[in-house]
Amino acid sequence: MKKRKLGNSGLEVSPLAFGGNIFGWTVDESTSFKLLDAFVASGFNLIDTADVYSKWVPGNKGGESETIIGKWLKRSGNREKVIIATKVGMEMGANKKGLSKSYILPAVEDSLQRLQTGYIDLYQSHADDLDTPLEETLEAYAQLIKQGKVRAIGASNYSAERLSQALQVSEQQGYPSYQSLQPLYNLYDRSEYETKLESLCQEKGLGVISYFSLASGFLTGKYRSENDLSKSARGQFVKKYLNDRGFRILKALDQVAKQLNSNPASLSLAWLIARPSITAPIASATSLEQLNELIEATKLELDHSQIELLNQASAYSTA
Repeated sequence: MKKRKLGNSGLEVSPLAFGGNIFGWTVDESTSFKLLDAFVASGFNLIDTADVYSKWVPGNKGGESETIIGKWLKRSGNREKVIIATKVGMEMGANKKGLSKSYILPAVEDSLQRLQTGYIDLYQSHADDLDTPLEETLEAYAQLIKQGKVRAIGASNYSAERLSQALQVSEQQGYPSYQSLQPLYNLYDRSEYETKLESLCQEKGLGVISYFSLASGFLTGKYRSENDLSKSARGQFVKKYLNDRGFRILKALDQVAKQLNSNPASLSLAWLIARPSITAPIASATSLEQLNELIEATKLELDHSQIELLNQASAYSTA
């Protein structure tokens, strides 16, 4: 499989990332192991998680996803074969959040311990922290890179303005700079990324790892009416997509799926993979059957007319 360079980080990643937010939530440990085994056996190497996954589940406290990945790394011996991307900054408990140096330094030790590894390939600021100077956050990352605990850094959920400022601070003060952005981006949620962030990422040579690549499952085509929302734990996230534009996108996906003998999920990911600014979309699978659909996306070649059809069906207003 042809790997892609992640910004100027020196990391080379597969054109699809496995989303670890489901580990410890909708997928138990043994199923997680099977999915990760199959993902790596198919030639993929990018696994995305965060310290806070999956704190939202009743009875969880955060760290469950990293813990499962750590056990899998130890059991499989696959550490050298994979790129582990995790994140810091979301609230893990009382006074445990943000991007201050005093928080990042112990938080990374917790992640390293859960992941059972000596280093994190890509350490990402999970969300911007307006209460902490950009310099302080970058200084913390500089220390971790110098110590060999982190190989590269990335930003997630940053506005174009703040990302630009952070890159400027790195350049002016000699700090390591963000090599990637993790934005919300998919066939439905296009405007924020395309109008504000994409040109900056291309100009600065940043890798882009899109999340909610299947719009919380809406772009798989399994949610076609409000009656379908009870089909999964993620159903409540999908309601906002059930409108004329959403249905227009599904219709176009069905049309292209028929032409290519494929399915909406694979095509939605193939559309992202074909976009020049995208390094790797993130997607999750809860079964081997779903994982095969994700993998199929990397083998699909959409022609110009198919991409145009999907672009037009998902066109958005910039007003």
